[in-house]
Amino acid sequence: MLAHFVAIALGFALDRLIGDPPNWPHPVRWIGTFISKLTAVLNKGCARVRKGAGMLFIIVSIVTAIVLAIVWFSYQLHIVVGIVVEAILIAIGLAQKSLRDAALDVSKPLEMGDFAEARTKLSWIVGRDTDKLQESEIARGAIETVSENTADGITSPLFWAFLFGAPGLWMYKAVNTLDSMIGYKDDRYRDFGKFSARADEMLNFIPARITGFLILVFTLNEGGIPFRKRFVGWSKDARNHPSPNSGFLEAATAWQLGITLGGKSTYRGIVSERPEIGPGLKRLEAAHIKSAIRQMHAASIAFWLLMMILGVIFYAIA
Repeated sequence: MLAHFVAIALGFALDRLIGDPPNWPHPVRWIGTFISKLTAVLNKGCARVRKGAGMLFIIVSIVTAIVLAIVWFSYQLHIVVGIVVEAILIAIGLAQKSLRDAALDVSKPLEMGDFAEARTKLSWIVGRDTDKLQESEIARGAIETVSENTADGITSPLFWAFLFGAPGLWMYKAVNTLDSMIGYKDDRYRDFGKFSARADEMLNFIPARITGFLILVFTLNEGGIPFRKRFVGWSKDARNHPSPNSGFLEAATAWQLGITLGGKSTYRGIVSERPEIGPGLKRLEAAHIKSAIRQMHAASIAFWLLMMILGVIFYAIA
């Protein structure tokens, strides 16, 4: 277990400092290719719910088994080899640096007034239409992405890594990739992606709520709102979000920054309205993107420390 904790700490640090080298092959892309090929074969005809459940089982089983075999074999060679290999597998399953860099790619041109470039860079990380967005809407898109992915890309993978090591992290990544590709409620994926979407909600349930609370406690209170009021507002607004998990992240971010998130967005020309969350004390600006990045880093470190402390306590008791 101590080797396991060392691997997680090393993997967390590697992701923070190095991230994913550009143009290198990434396992998520391989998983995505596998999902696409199976979807083309299975997502047709009748019994799509059962077929989707079957694909979820196949993808998750294969990914978890491969990672488990790699980790087991590495530790059989030598404990140091095992720690290094597991740390690398954990590092490439996290997204601290890539998420920060993607958000900065939006904030830099936005701060210089280059809306066209900011819209282009935002379109790379969100699904909404960006071609007509103004400063506050561009900033909102980037902030919501950073906030939501603090759990999806960092703390939720860490949570499952602490429980089951690199195989647990990649089990989660397989489910999360499935949800991002087929977990939609449109006519094409409503039935086929049902189990993948539900599985992703279940795996994110605990870490999303812990992360939201840590944002409230350990990040800068830029809105100047007393903690009790922020906590009540967070608890209420989190449930106004259409996602049962993302709301706990975005509501925490909004209340800490004193801004409003949510509202109207357009996807392929179709307008989508969701409730606004947050106190709305400040107008959204480009500078708030960097504030969201700082929140992401602070909450991620706090989450890692919390998991380490709980792990050590469990190890000592056991």
